[in-house]
Parts: sequence; C-alpha cells; structure tokens
Amino acid sequence: MCKMSTEKNIVLIGMPGAGKSTVGVVVAKKLGYRFTDSDLVIQEKYGKLLHELIEEHGIEGFWALEDEVNASLCPQCTVIATGGSACYGRTAMEHFKETAVIVYLKLGYLSLKERLGDLNARGVTIRPGQTLDDLYKEREPLYEKYADLIVDCEGKQLREVVEEVCEKVGQYQKATQ
Repeated sequence: MCKMSTEKNIVLIGMPGAGKSTVGVVVAKKLGYRFTDSDLVIQEKYGKLLHELIEEHGIEGFWALEDEVNASLCPQCTVIATGGSACYGRTAMEHFKETAVIVYLKLGYLSLKERLGDLNARGVTIRPGQTLDDLYKEREPLYEKYADLIVDCEGKQLREVVEEVCEKVGQYQKATQ
C-alpha cells in the first residue's frame, strides 16, 4: 500500500494504443493506488469528447488544454494514464517529474498500427498529411526524454507488463529515496 509521504505517483506515457489506461488500472489495483485517466479528466472538465475539443481548439489549442489539466493534477498514491500527446506539454511534464515516476510504455510502430483504429475518433492529435509513422517518430524522442523508466511492451501479455512496471517502479523508488 502507498505510504503517502514516501511514494510518488506513477505517470504512464506513450503512444495511443500502447495500453496506458489498461495497464494503469491493473497496476493501481496491484499496488493499492488510485487510478486517473487524464483524457477522462479533460473530457469531464470541458464537457466534450477529445475529438470535439481538437476540432474546436485545433491541435495546438488542445495541447494547451491538456497541458493545463495535467499540470493541475495533484493526487497522492495515484497511477495517472496520460493521453498520447501529453509529451508536448512542458509544464505538465515538469510537474510530473517532481511528483511522479514517469514510465514510458513503449510499443513498436507495427504493433501500434495494428491496435489503432480511426485516429480521429480516438481523439489523436495528428496534423493534416501526417502519418502514424511520422507521429511515432516525432513523439518517441519526447517520451524517452521525460521517462524515468521505459517498459518495452512488445510481445508481452498484460500481466507481464504490469509485473515489469511494478518491479521497476519499486526499484526506482527505493533507489531515489
């Protein structure tokens, strides 16, 4: 169970379809943490679906909303699954660096392509003419820049990813206390 004063939140970052929400719920249950999906917090705050917010505010405008919401999250003992574009929000990512262990759930491009359906319906911020491959190549260095830990999810079952996240976070927290 989370010891409020010594254990940080866990923030999951990565591409859409990497499994942040699914993994996050199970990690939270296993560790006795709460779970927050930042995409749902954004939708609740603005009363609109992500793709509606993107249409209304544009991609950069949406990133600003996302950055603001993520930077305002101050829970304790919580696993936070972020949206795939959270890596563009410098303010939020710096906030997460101070308050959480940031775990990049890394999945290869071909696996992501297989998992993802309609990117627009999913609320993925992709510029006109930009491909999923372009997006992957643009975001991967940002995820790696902000990550405290990287968990390679390629070819792994959910339980294996959850075990690895829990193990690596536990080791990281012990090493940094």
